[in-house]
This record gives sequence, C-alpha cells and structure tokens, in this order.
Amino acid sequence: MSVNIKPLADRVLIEPVQAEQQTASGIIIPDTAKEKPQKGTVVAVGPGKTDEPVTVKVGDSVLYGKYAGTELAFGGKDYLIMRESDILAII
Repeated sequence: MSVNIKPLADRVLIEPVQAEQQTASGIIIPDTAKEKPQKGTVVAVGPGKTDEPVTVKVGDSVLYGKYAGTELAFGGKDYLIMRESDILAII
C-alpha cells in the first residue's frame, strides 16, 4: 500500500472503504442511493505539528465525518486527505 503522496503537518491520507453494493437481504443498491463511506484505512501520515504529534499510523482503520476531507484521485484510486482532528475514532 505504498503511495507517493506525503501529507504535510497534521494531515492524513485515507483510502475510503468501498460503498455497499447490496443490502443484507440481497437488494442491489443503485449508484444514486449509495451512502458516502465514513470508514477507511490510513495510507500516509504527515509529521504532525511541533506541539501536537500525530496519533494515527499507517494501516489504522478509522471513522471520519461524512463531509470531512478533500477527495483526491491518484493512480486510479480514490483517497481523502484531511486533518487528523477530522478523524472521529480508530477502530
């Protein structure tokens, strides 16, 4: 999972989990009705600020706000880049 993007300061690069394609009962969800995922895996971490070190590390599964971060497409994959403070929890 090596990406050639190096976040700055307290920013974190996250690869979102793919949205569900169908429900538990087998109903296929159309693209227009899919929820934006709020869970992902940390791919790259910035060095942090001098008074605030970064607490997440590469490989952590995290939960983040629905509208947190900036979407980014790189190398055919979709990523989110956000401040560490936008991450709600490590799971």
